[in-house]
Amino acid sequence: MASTDAKLVLKEIEGDLFSAPKSTSLAHCVGGDMGMGGGIAVVFKKVFGRVDELLAQNIGTGGVAVLKDNDRYIYYLVTKDYSYQKPTYESLRASLDSMRKHMVANKVNNLAIPRIGCGIDGLEWDKVKHELETVFGPEEINITVYNFVPK
Repeated sequence: MASTDAKLVLKEIEGDLFSAPKSTSLAHCVGGDMGMGGGIAVVFKKVFGRVDELLAQNIGTGGVAVLKDNDRYIYYLVTKDYSYQKPTYESLRASLDSMRKHMVANKVNNLAIPRIGCGIDGLEWDKVKHELETVFGPEEINITVYNFVPK
């Protein structure tokens, strides 16, 4: 049952996540080892680098590592200990909650994400979307989900 006081705006569009406005924060899922050897994580690693800075944060499963990129944050949702593992909905929810707390504390209200956890990690989008709505429902946050459609 949807709450009537939900403030979250969650929309899905087709396009390239990295074409989001430079003022919009970004997020994706990683292993605590920050391997980022597959999927969209490879692009994050190439575009933002600073892997040593992420590793130095020593974030465990259920947490979020954060990089500041000018006027926005880049969130690395640590949903598993190692890149070769698979996340659970519970670890994803814990990471999303960690990110929500950082976003609220830092007045971040625009976030762009891929279908997190649904590529290589194999989670189901309908369930992930429900987690997003549950965690962010009462917050005044706009989340844009970029569905990459190869041309």
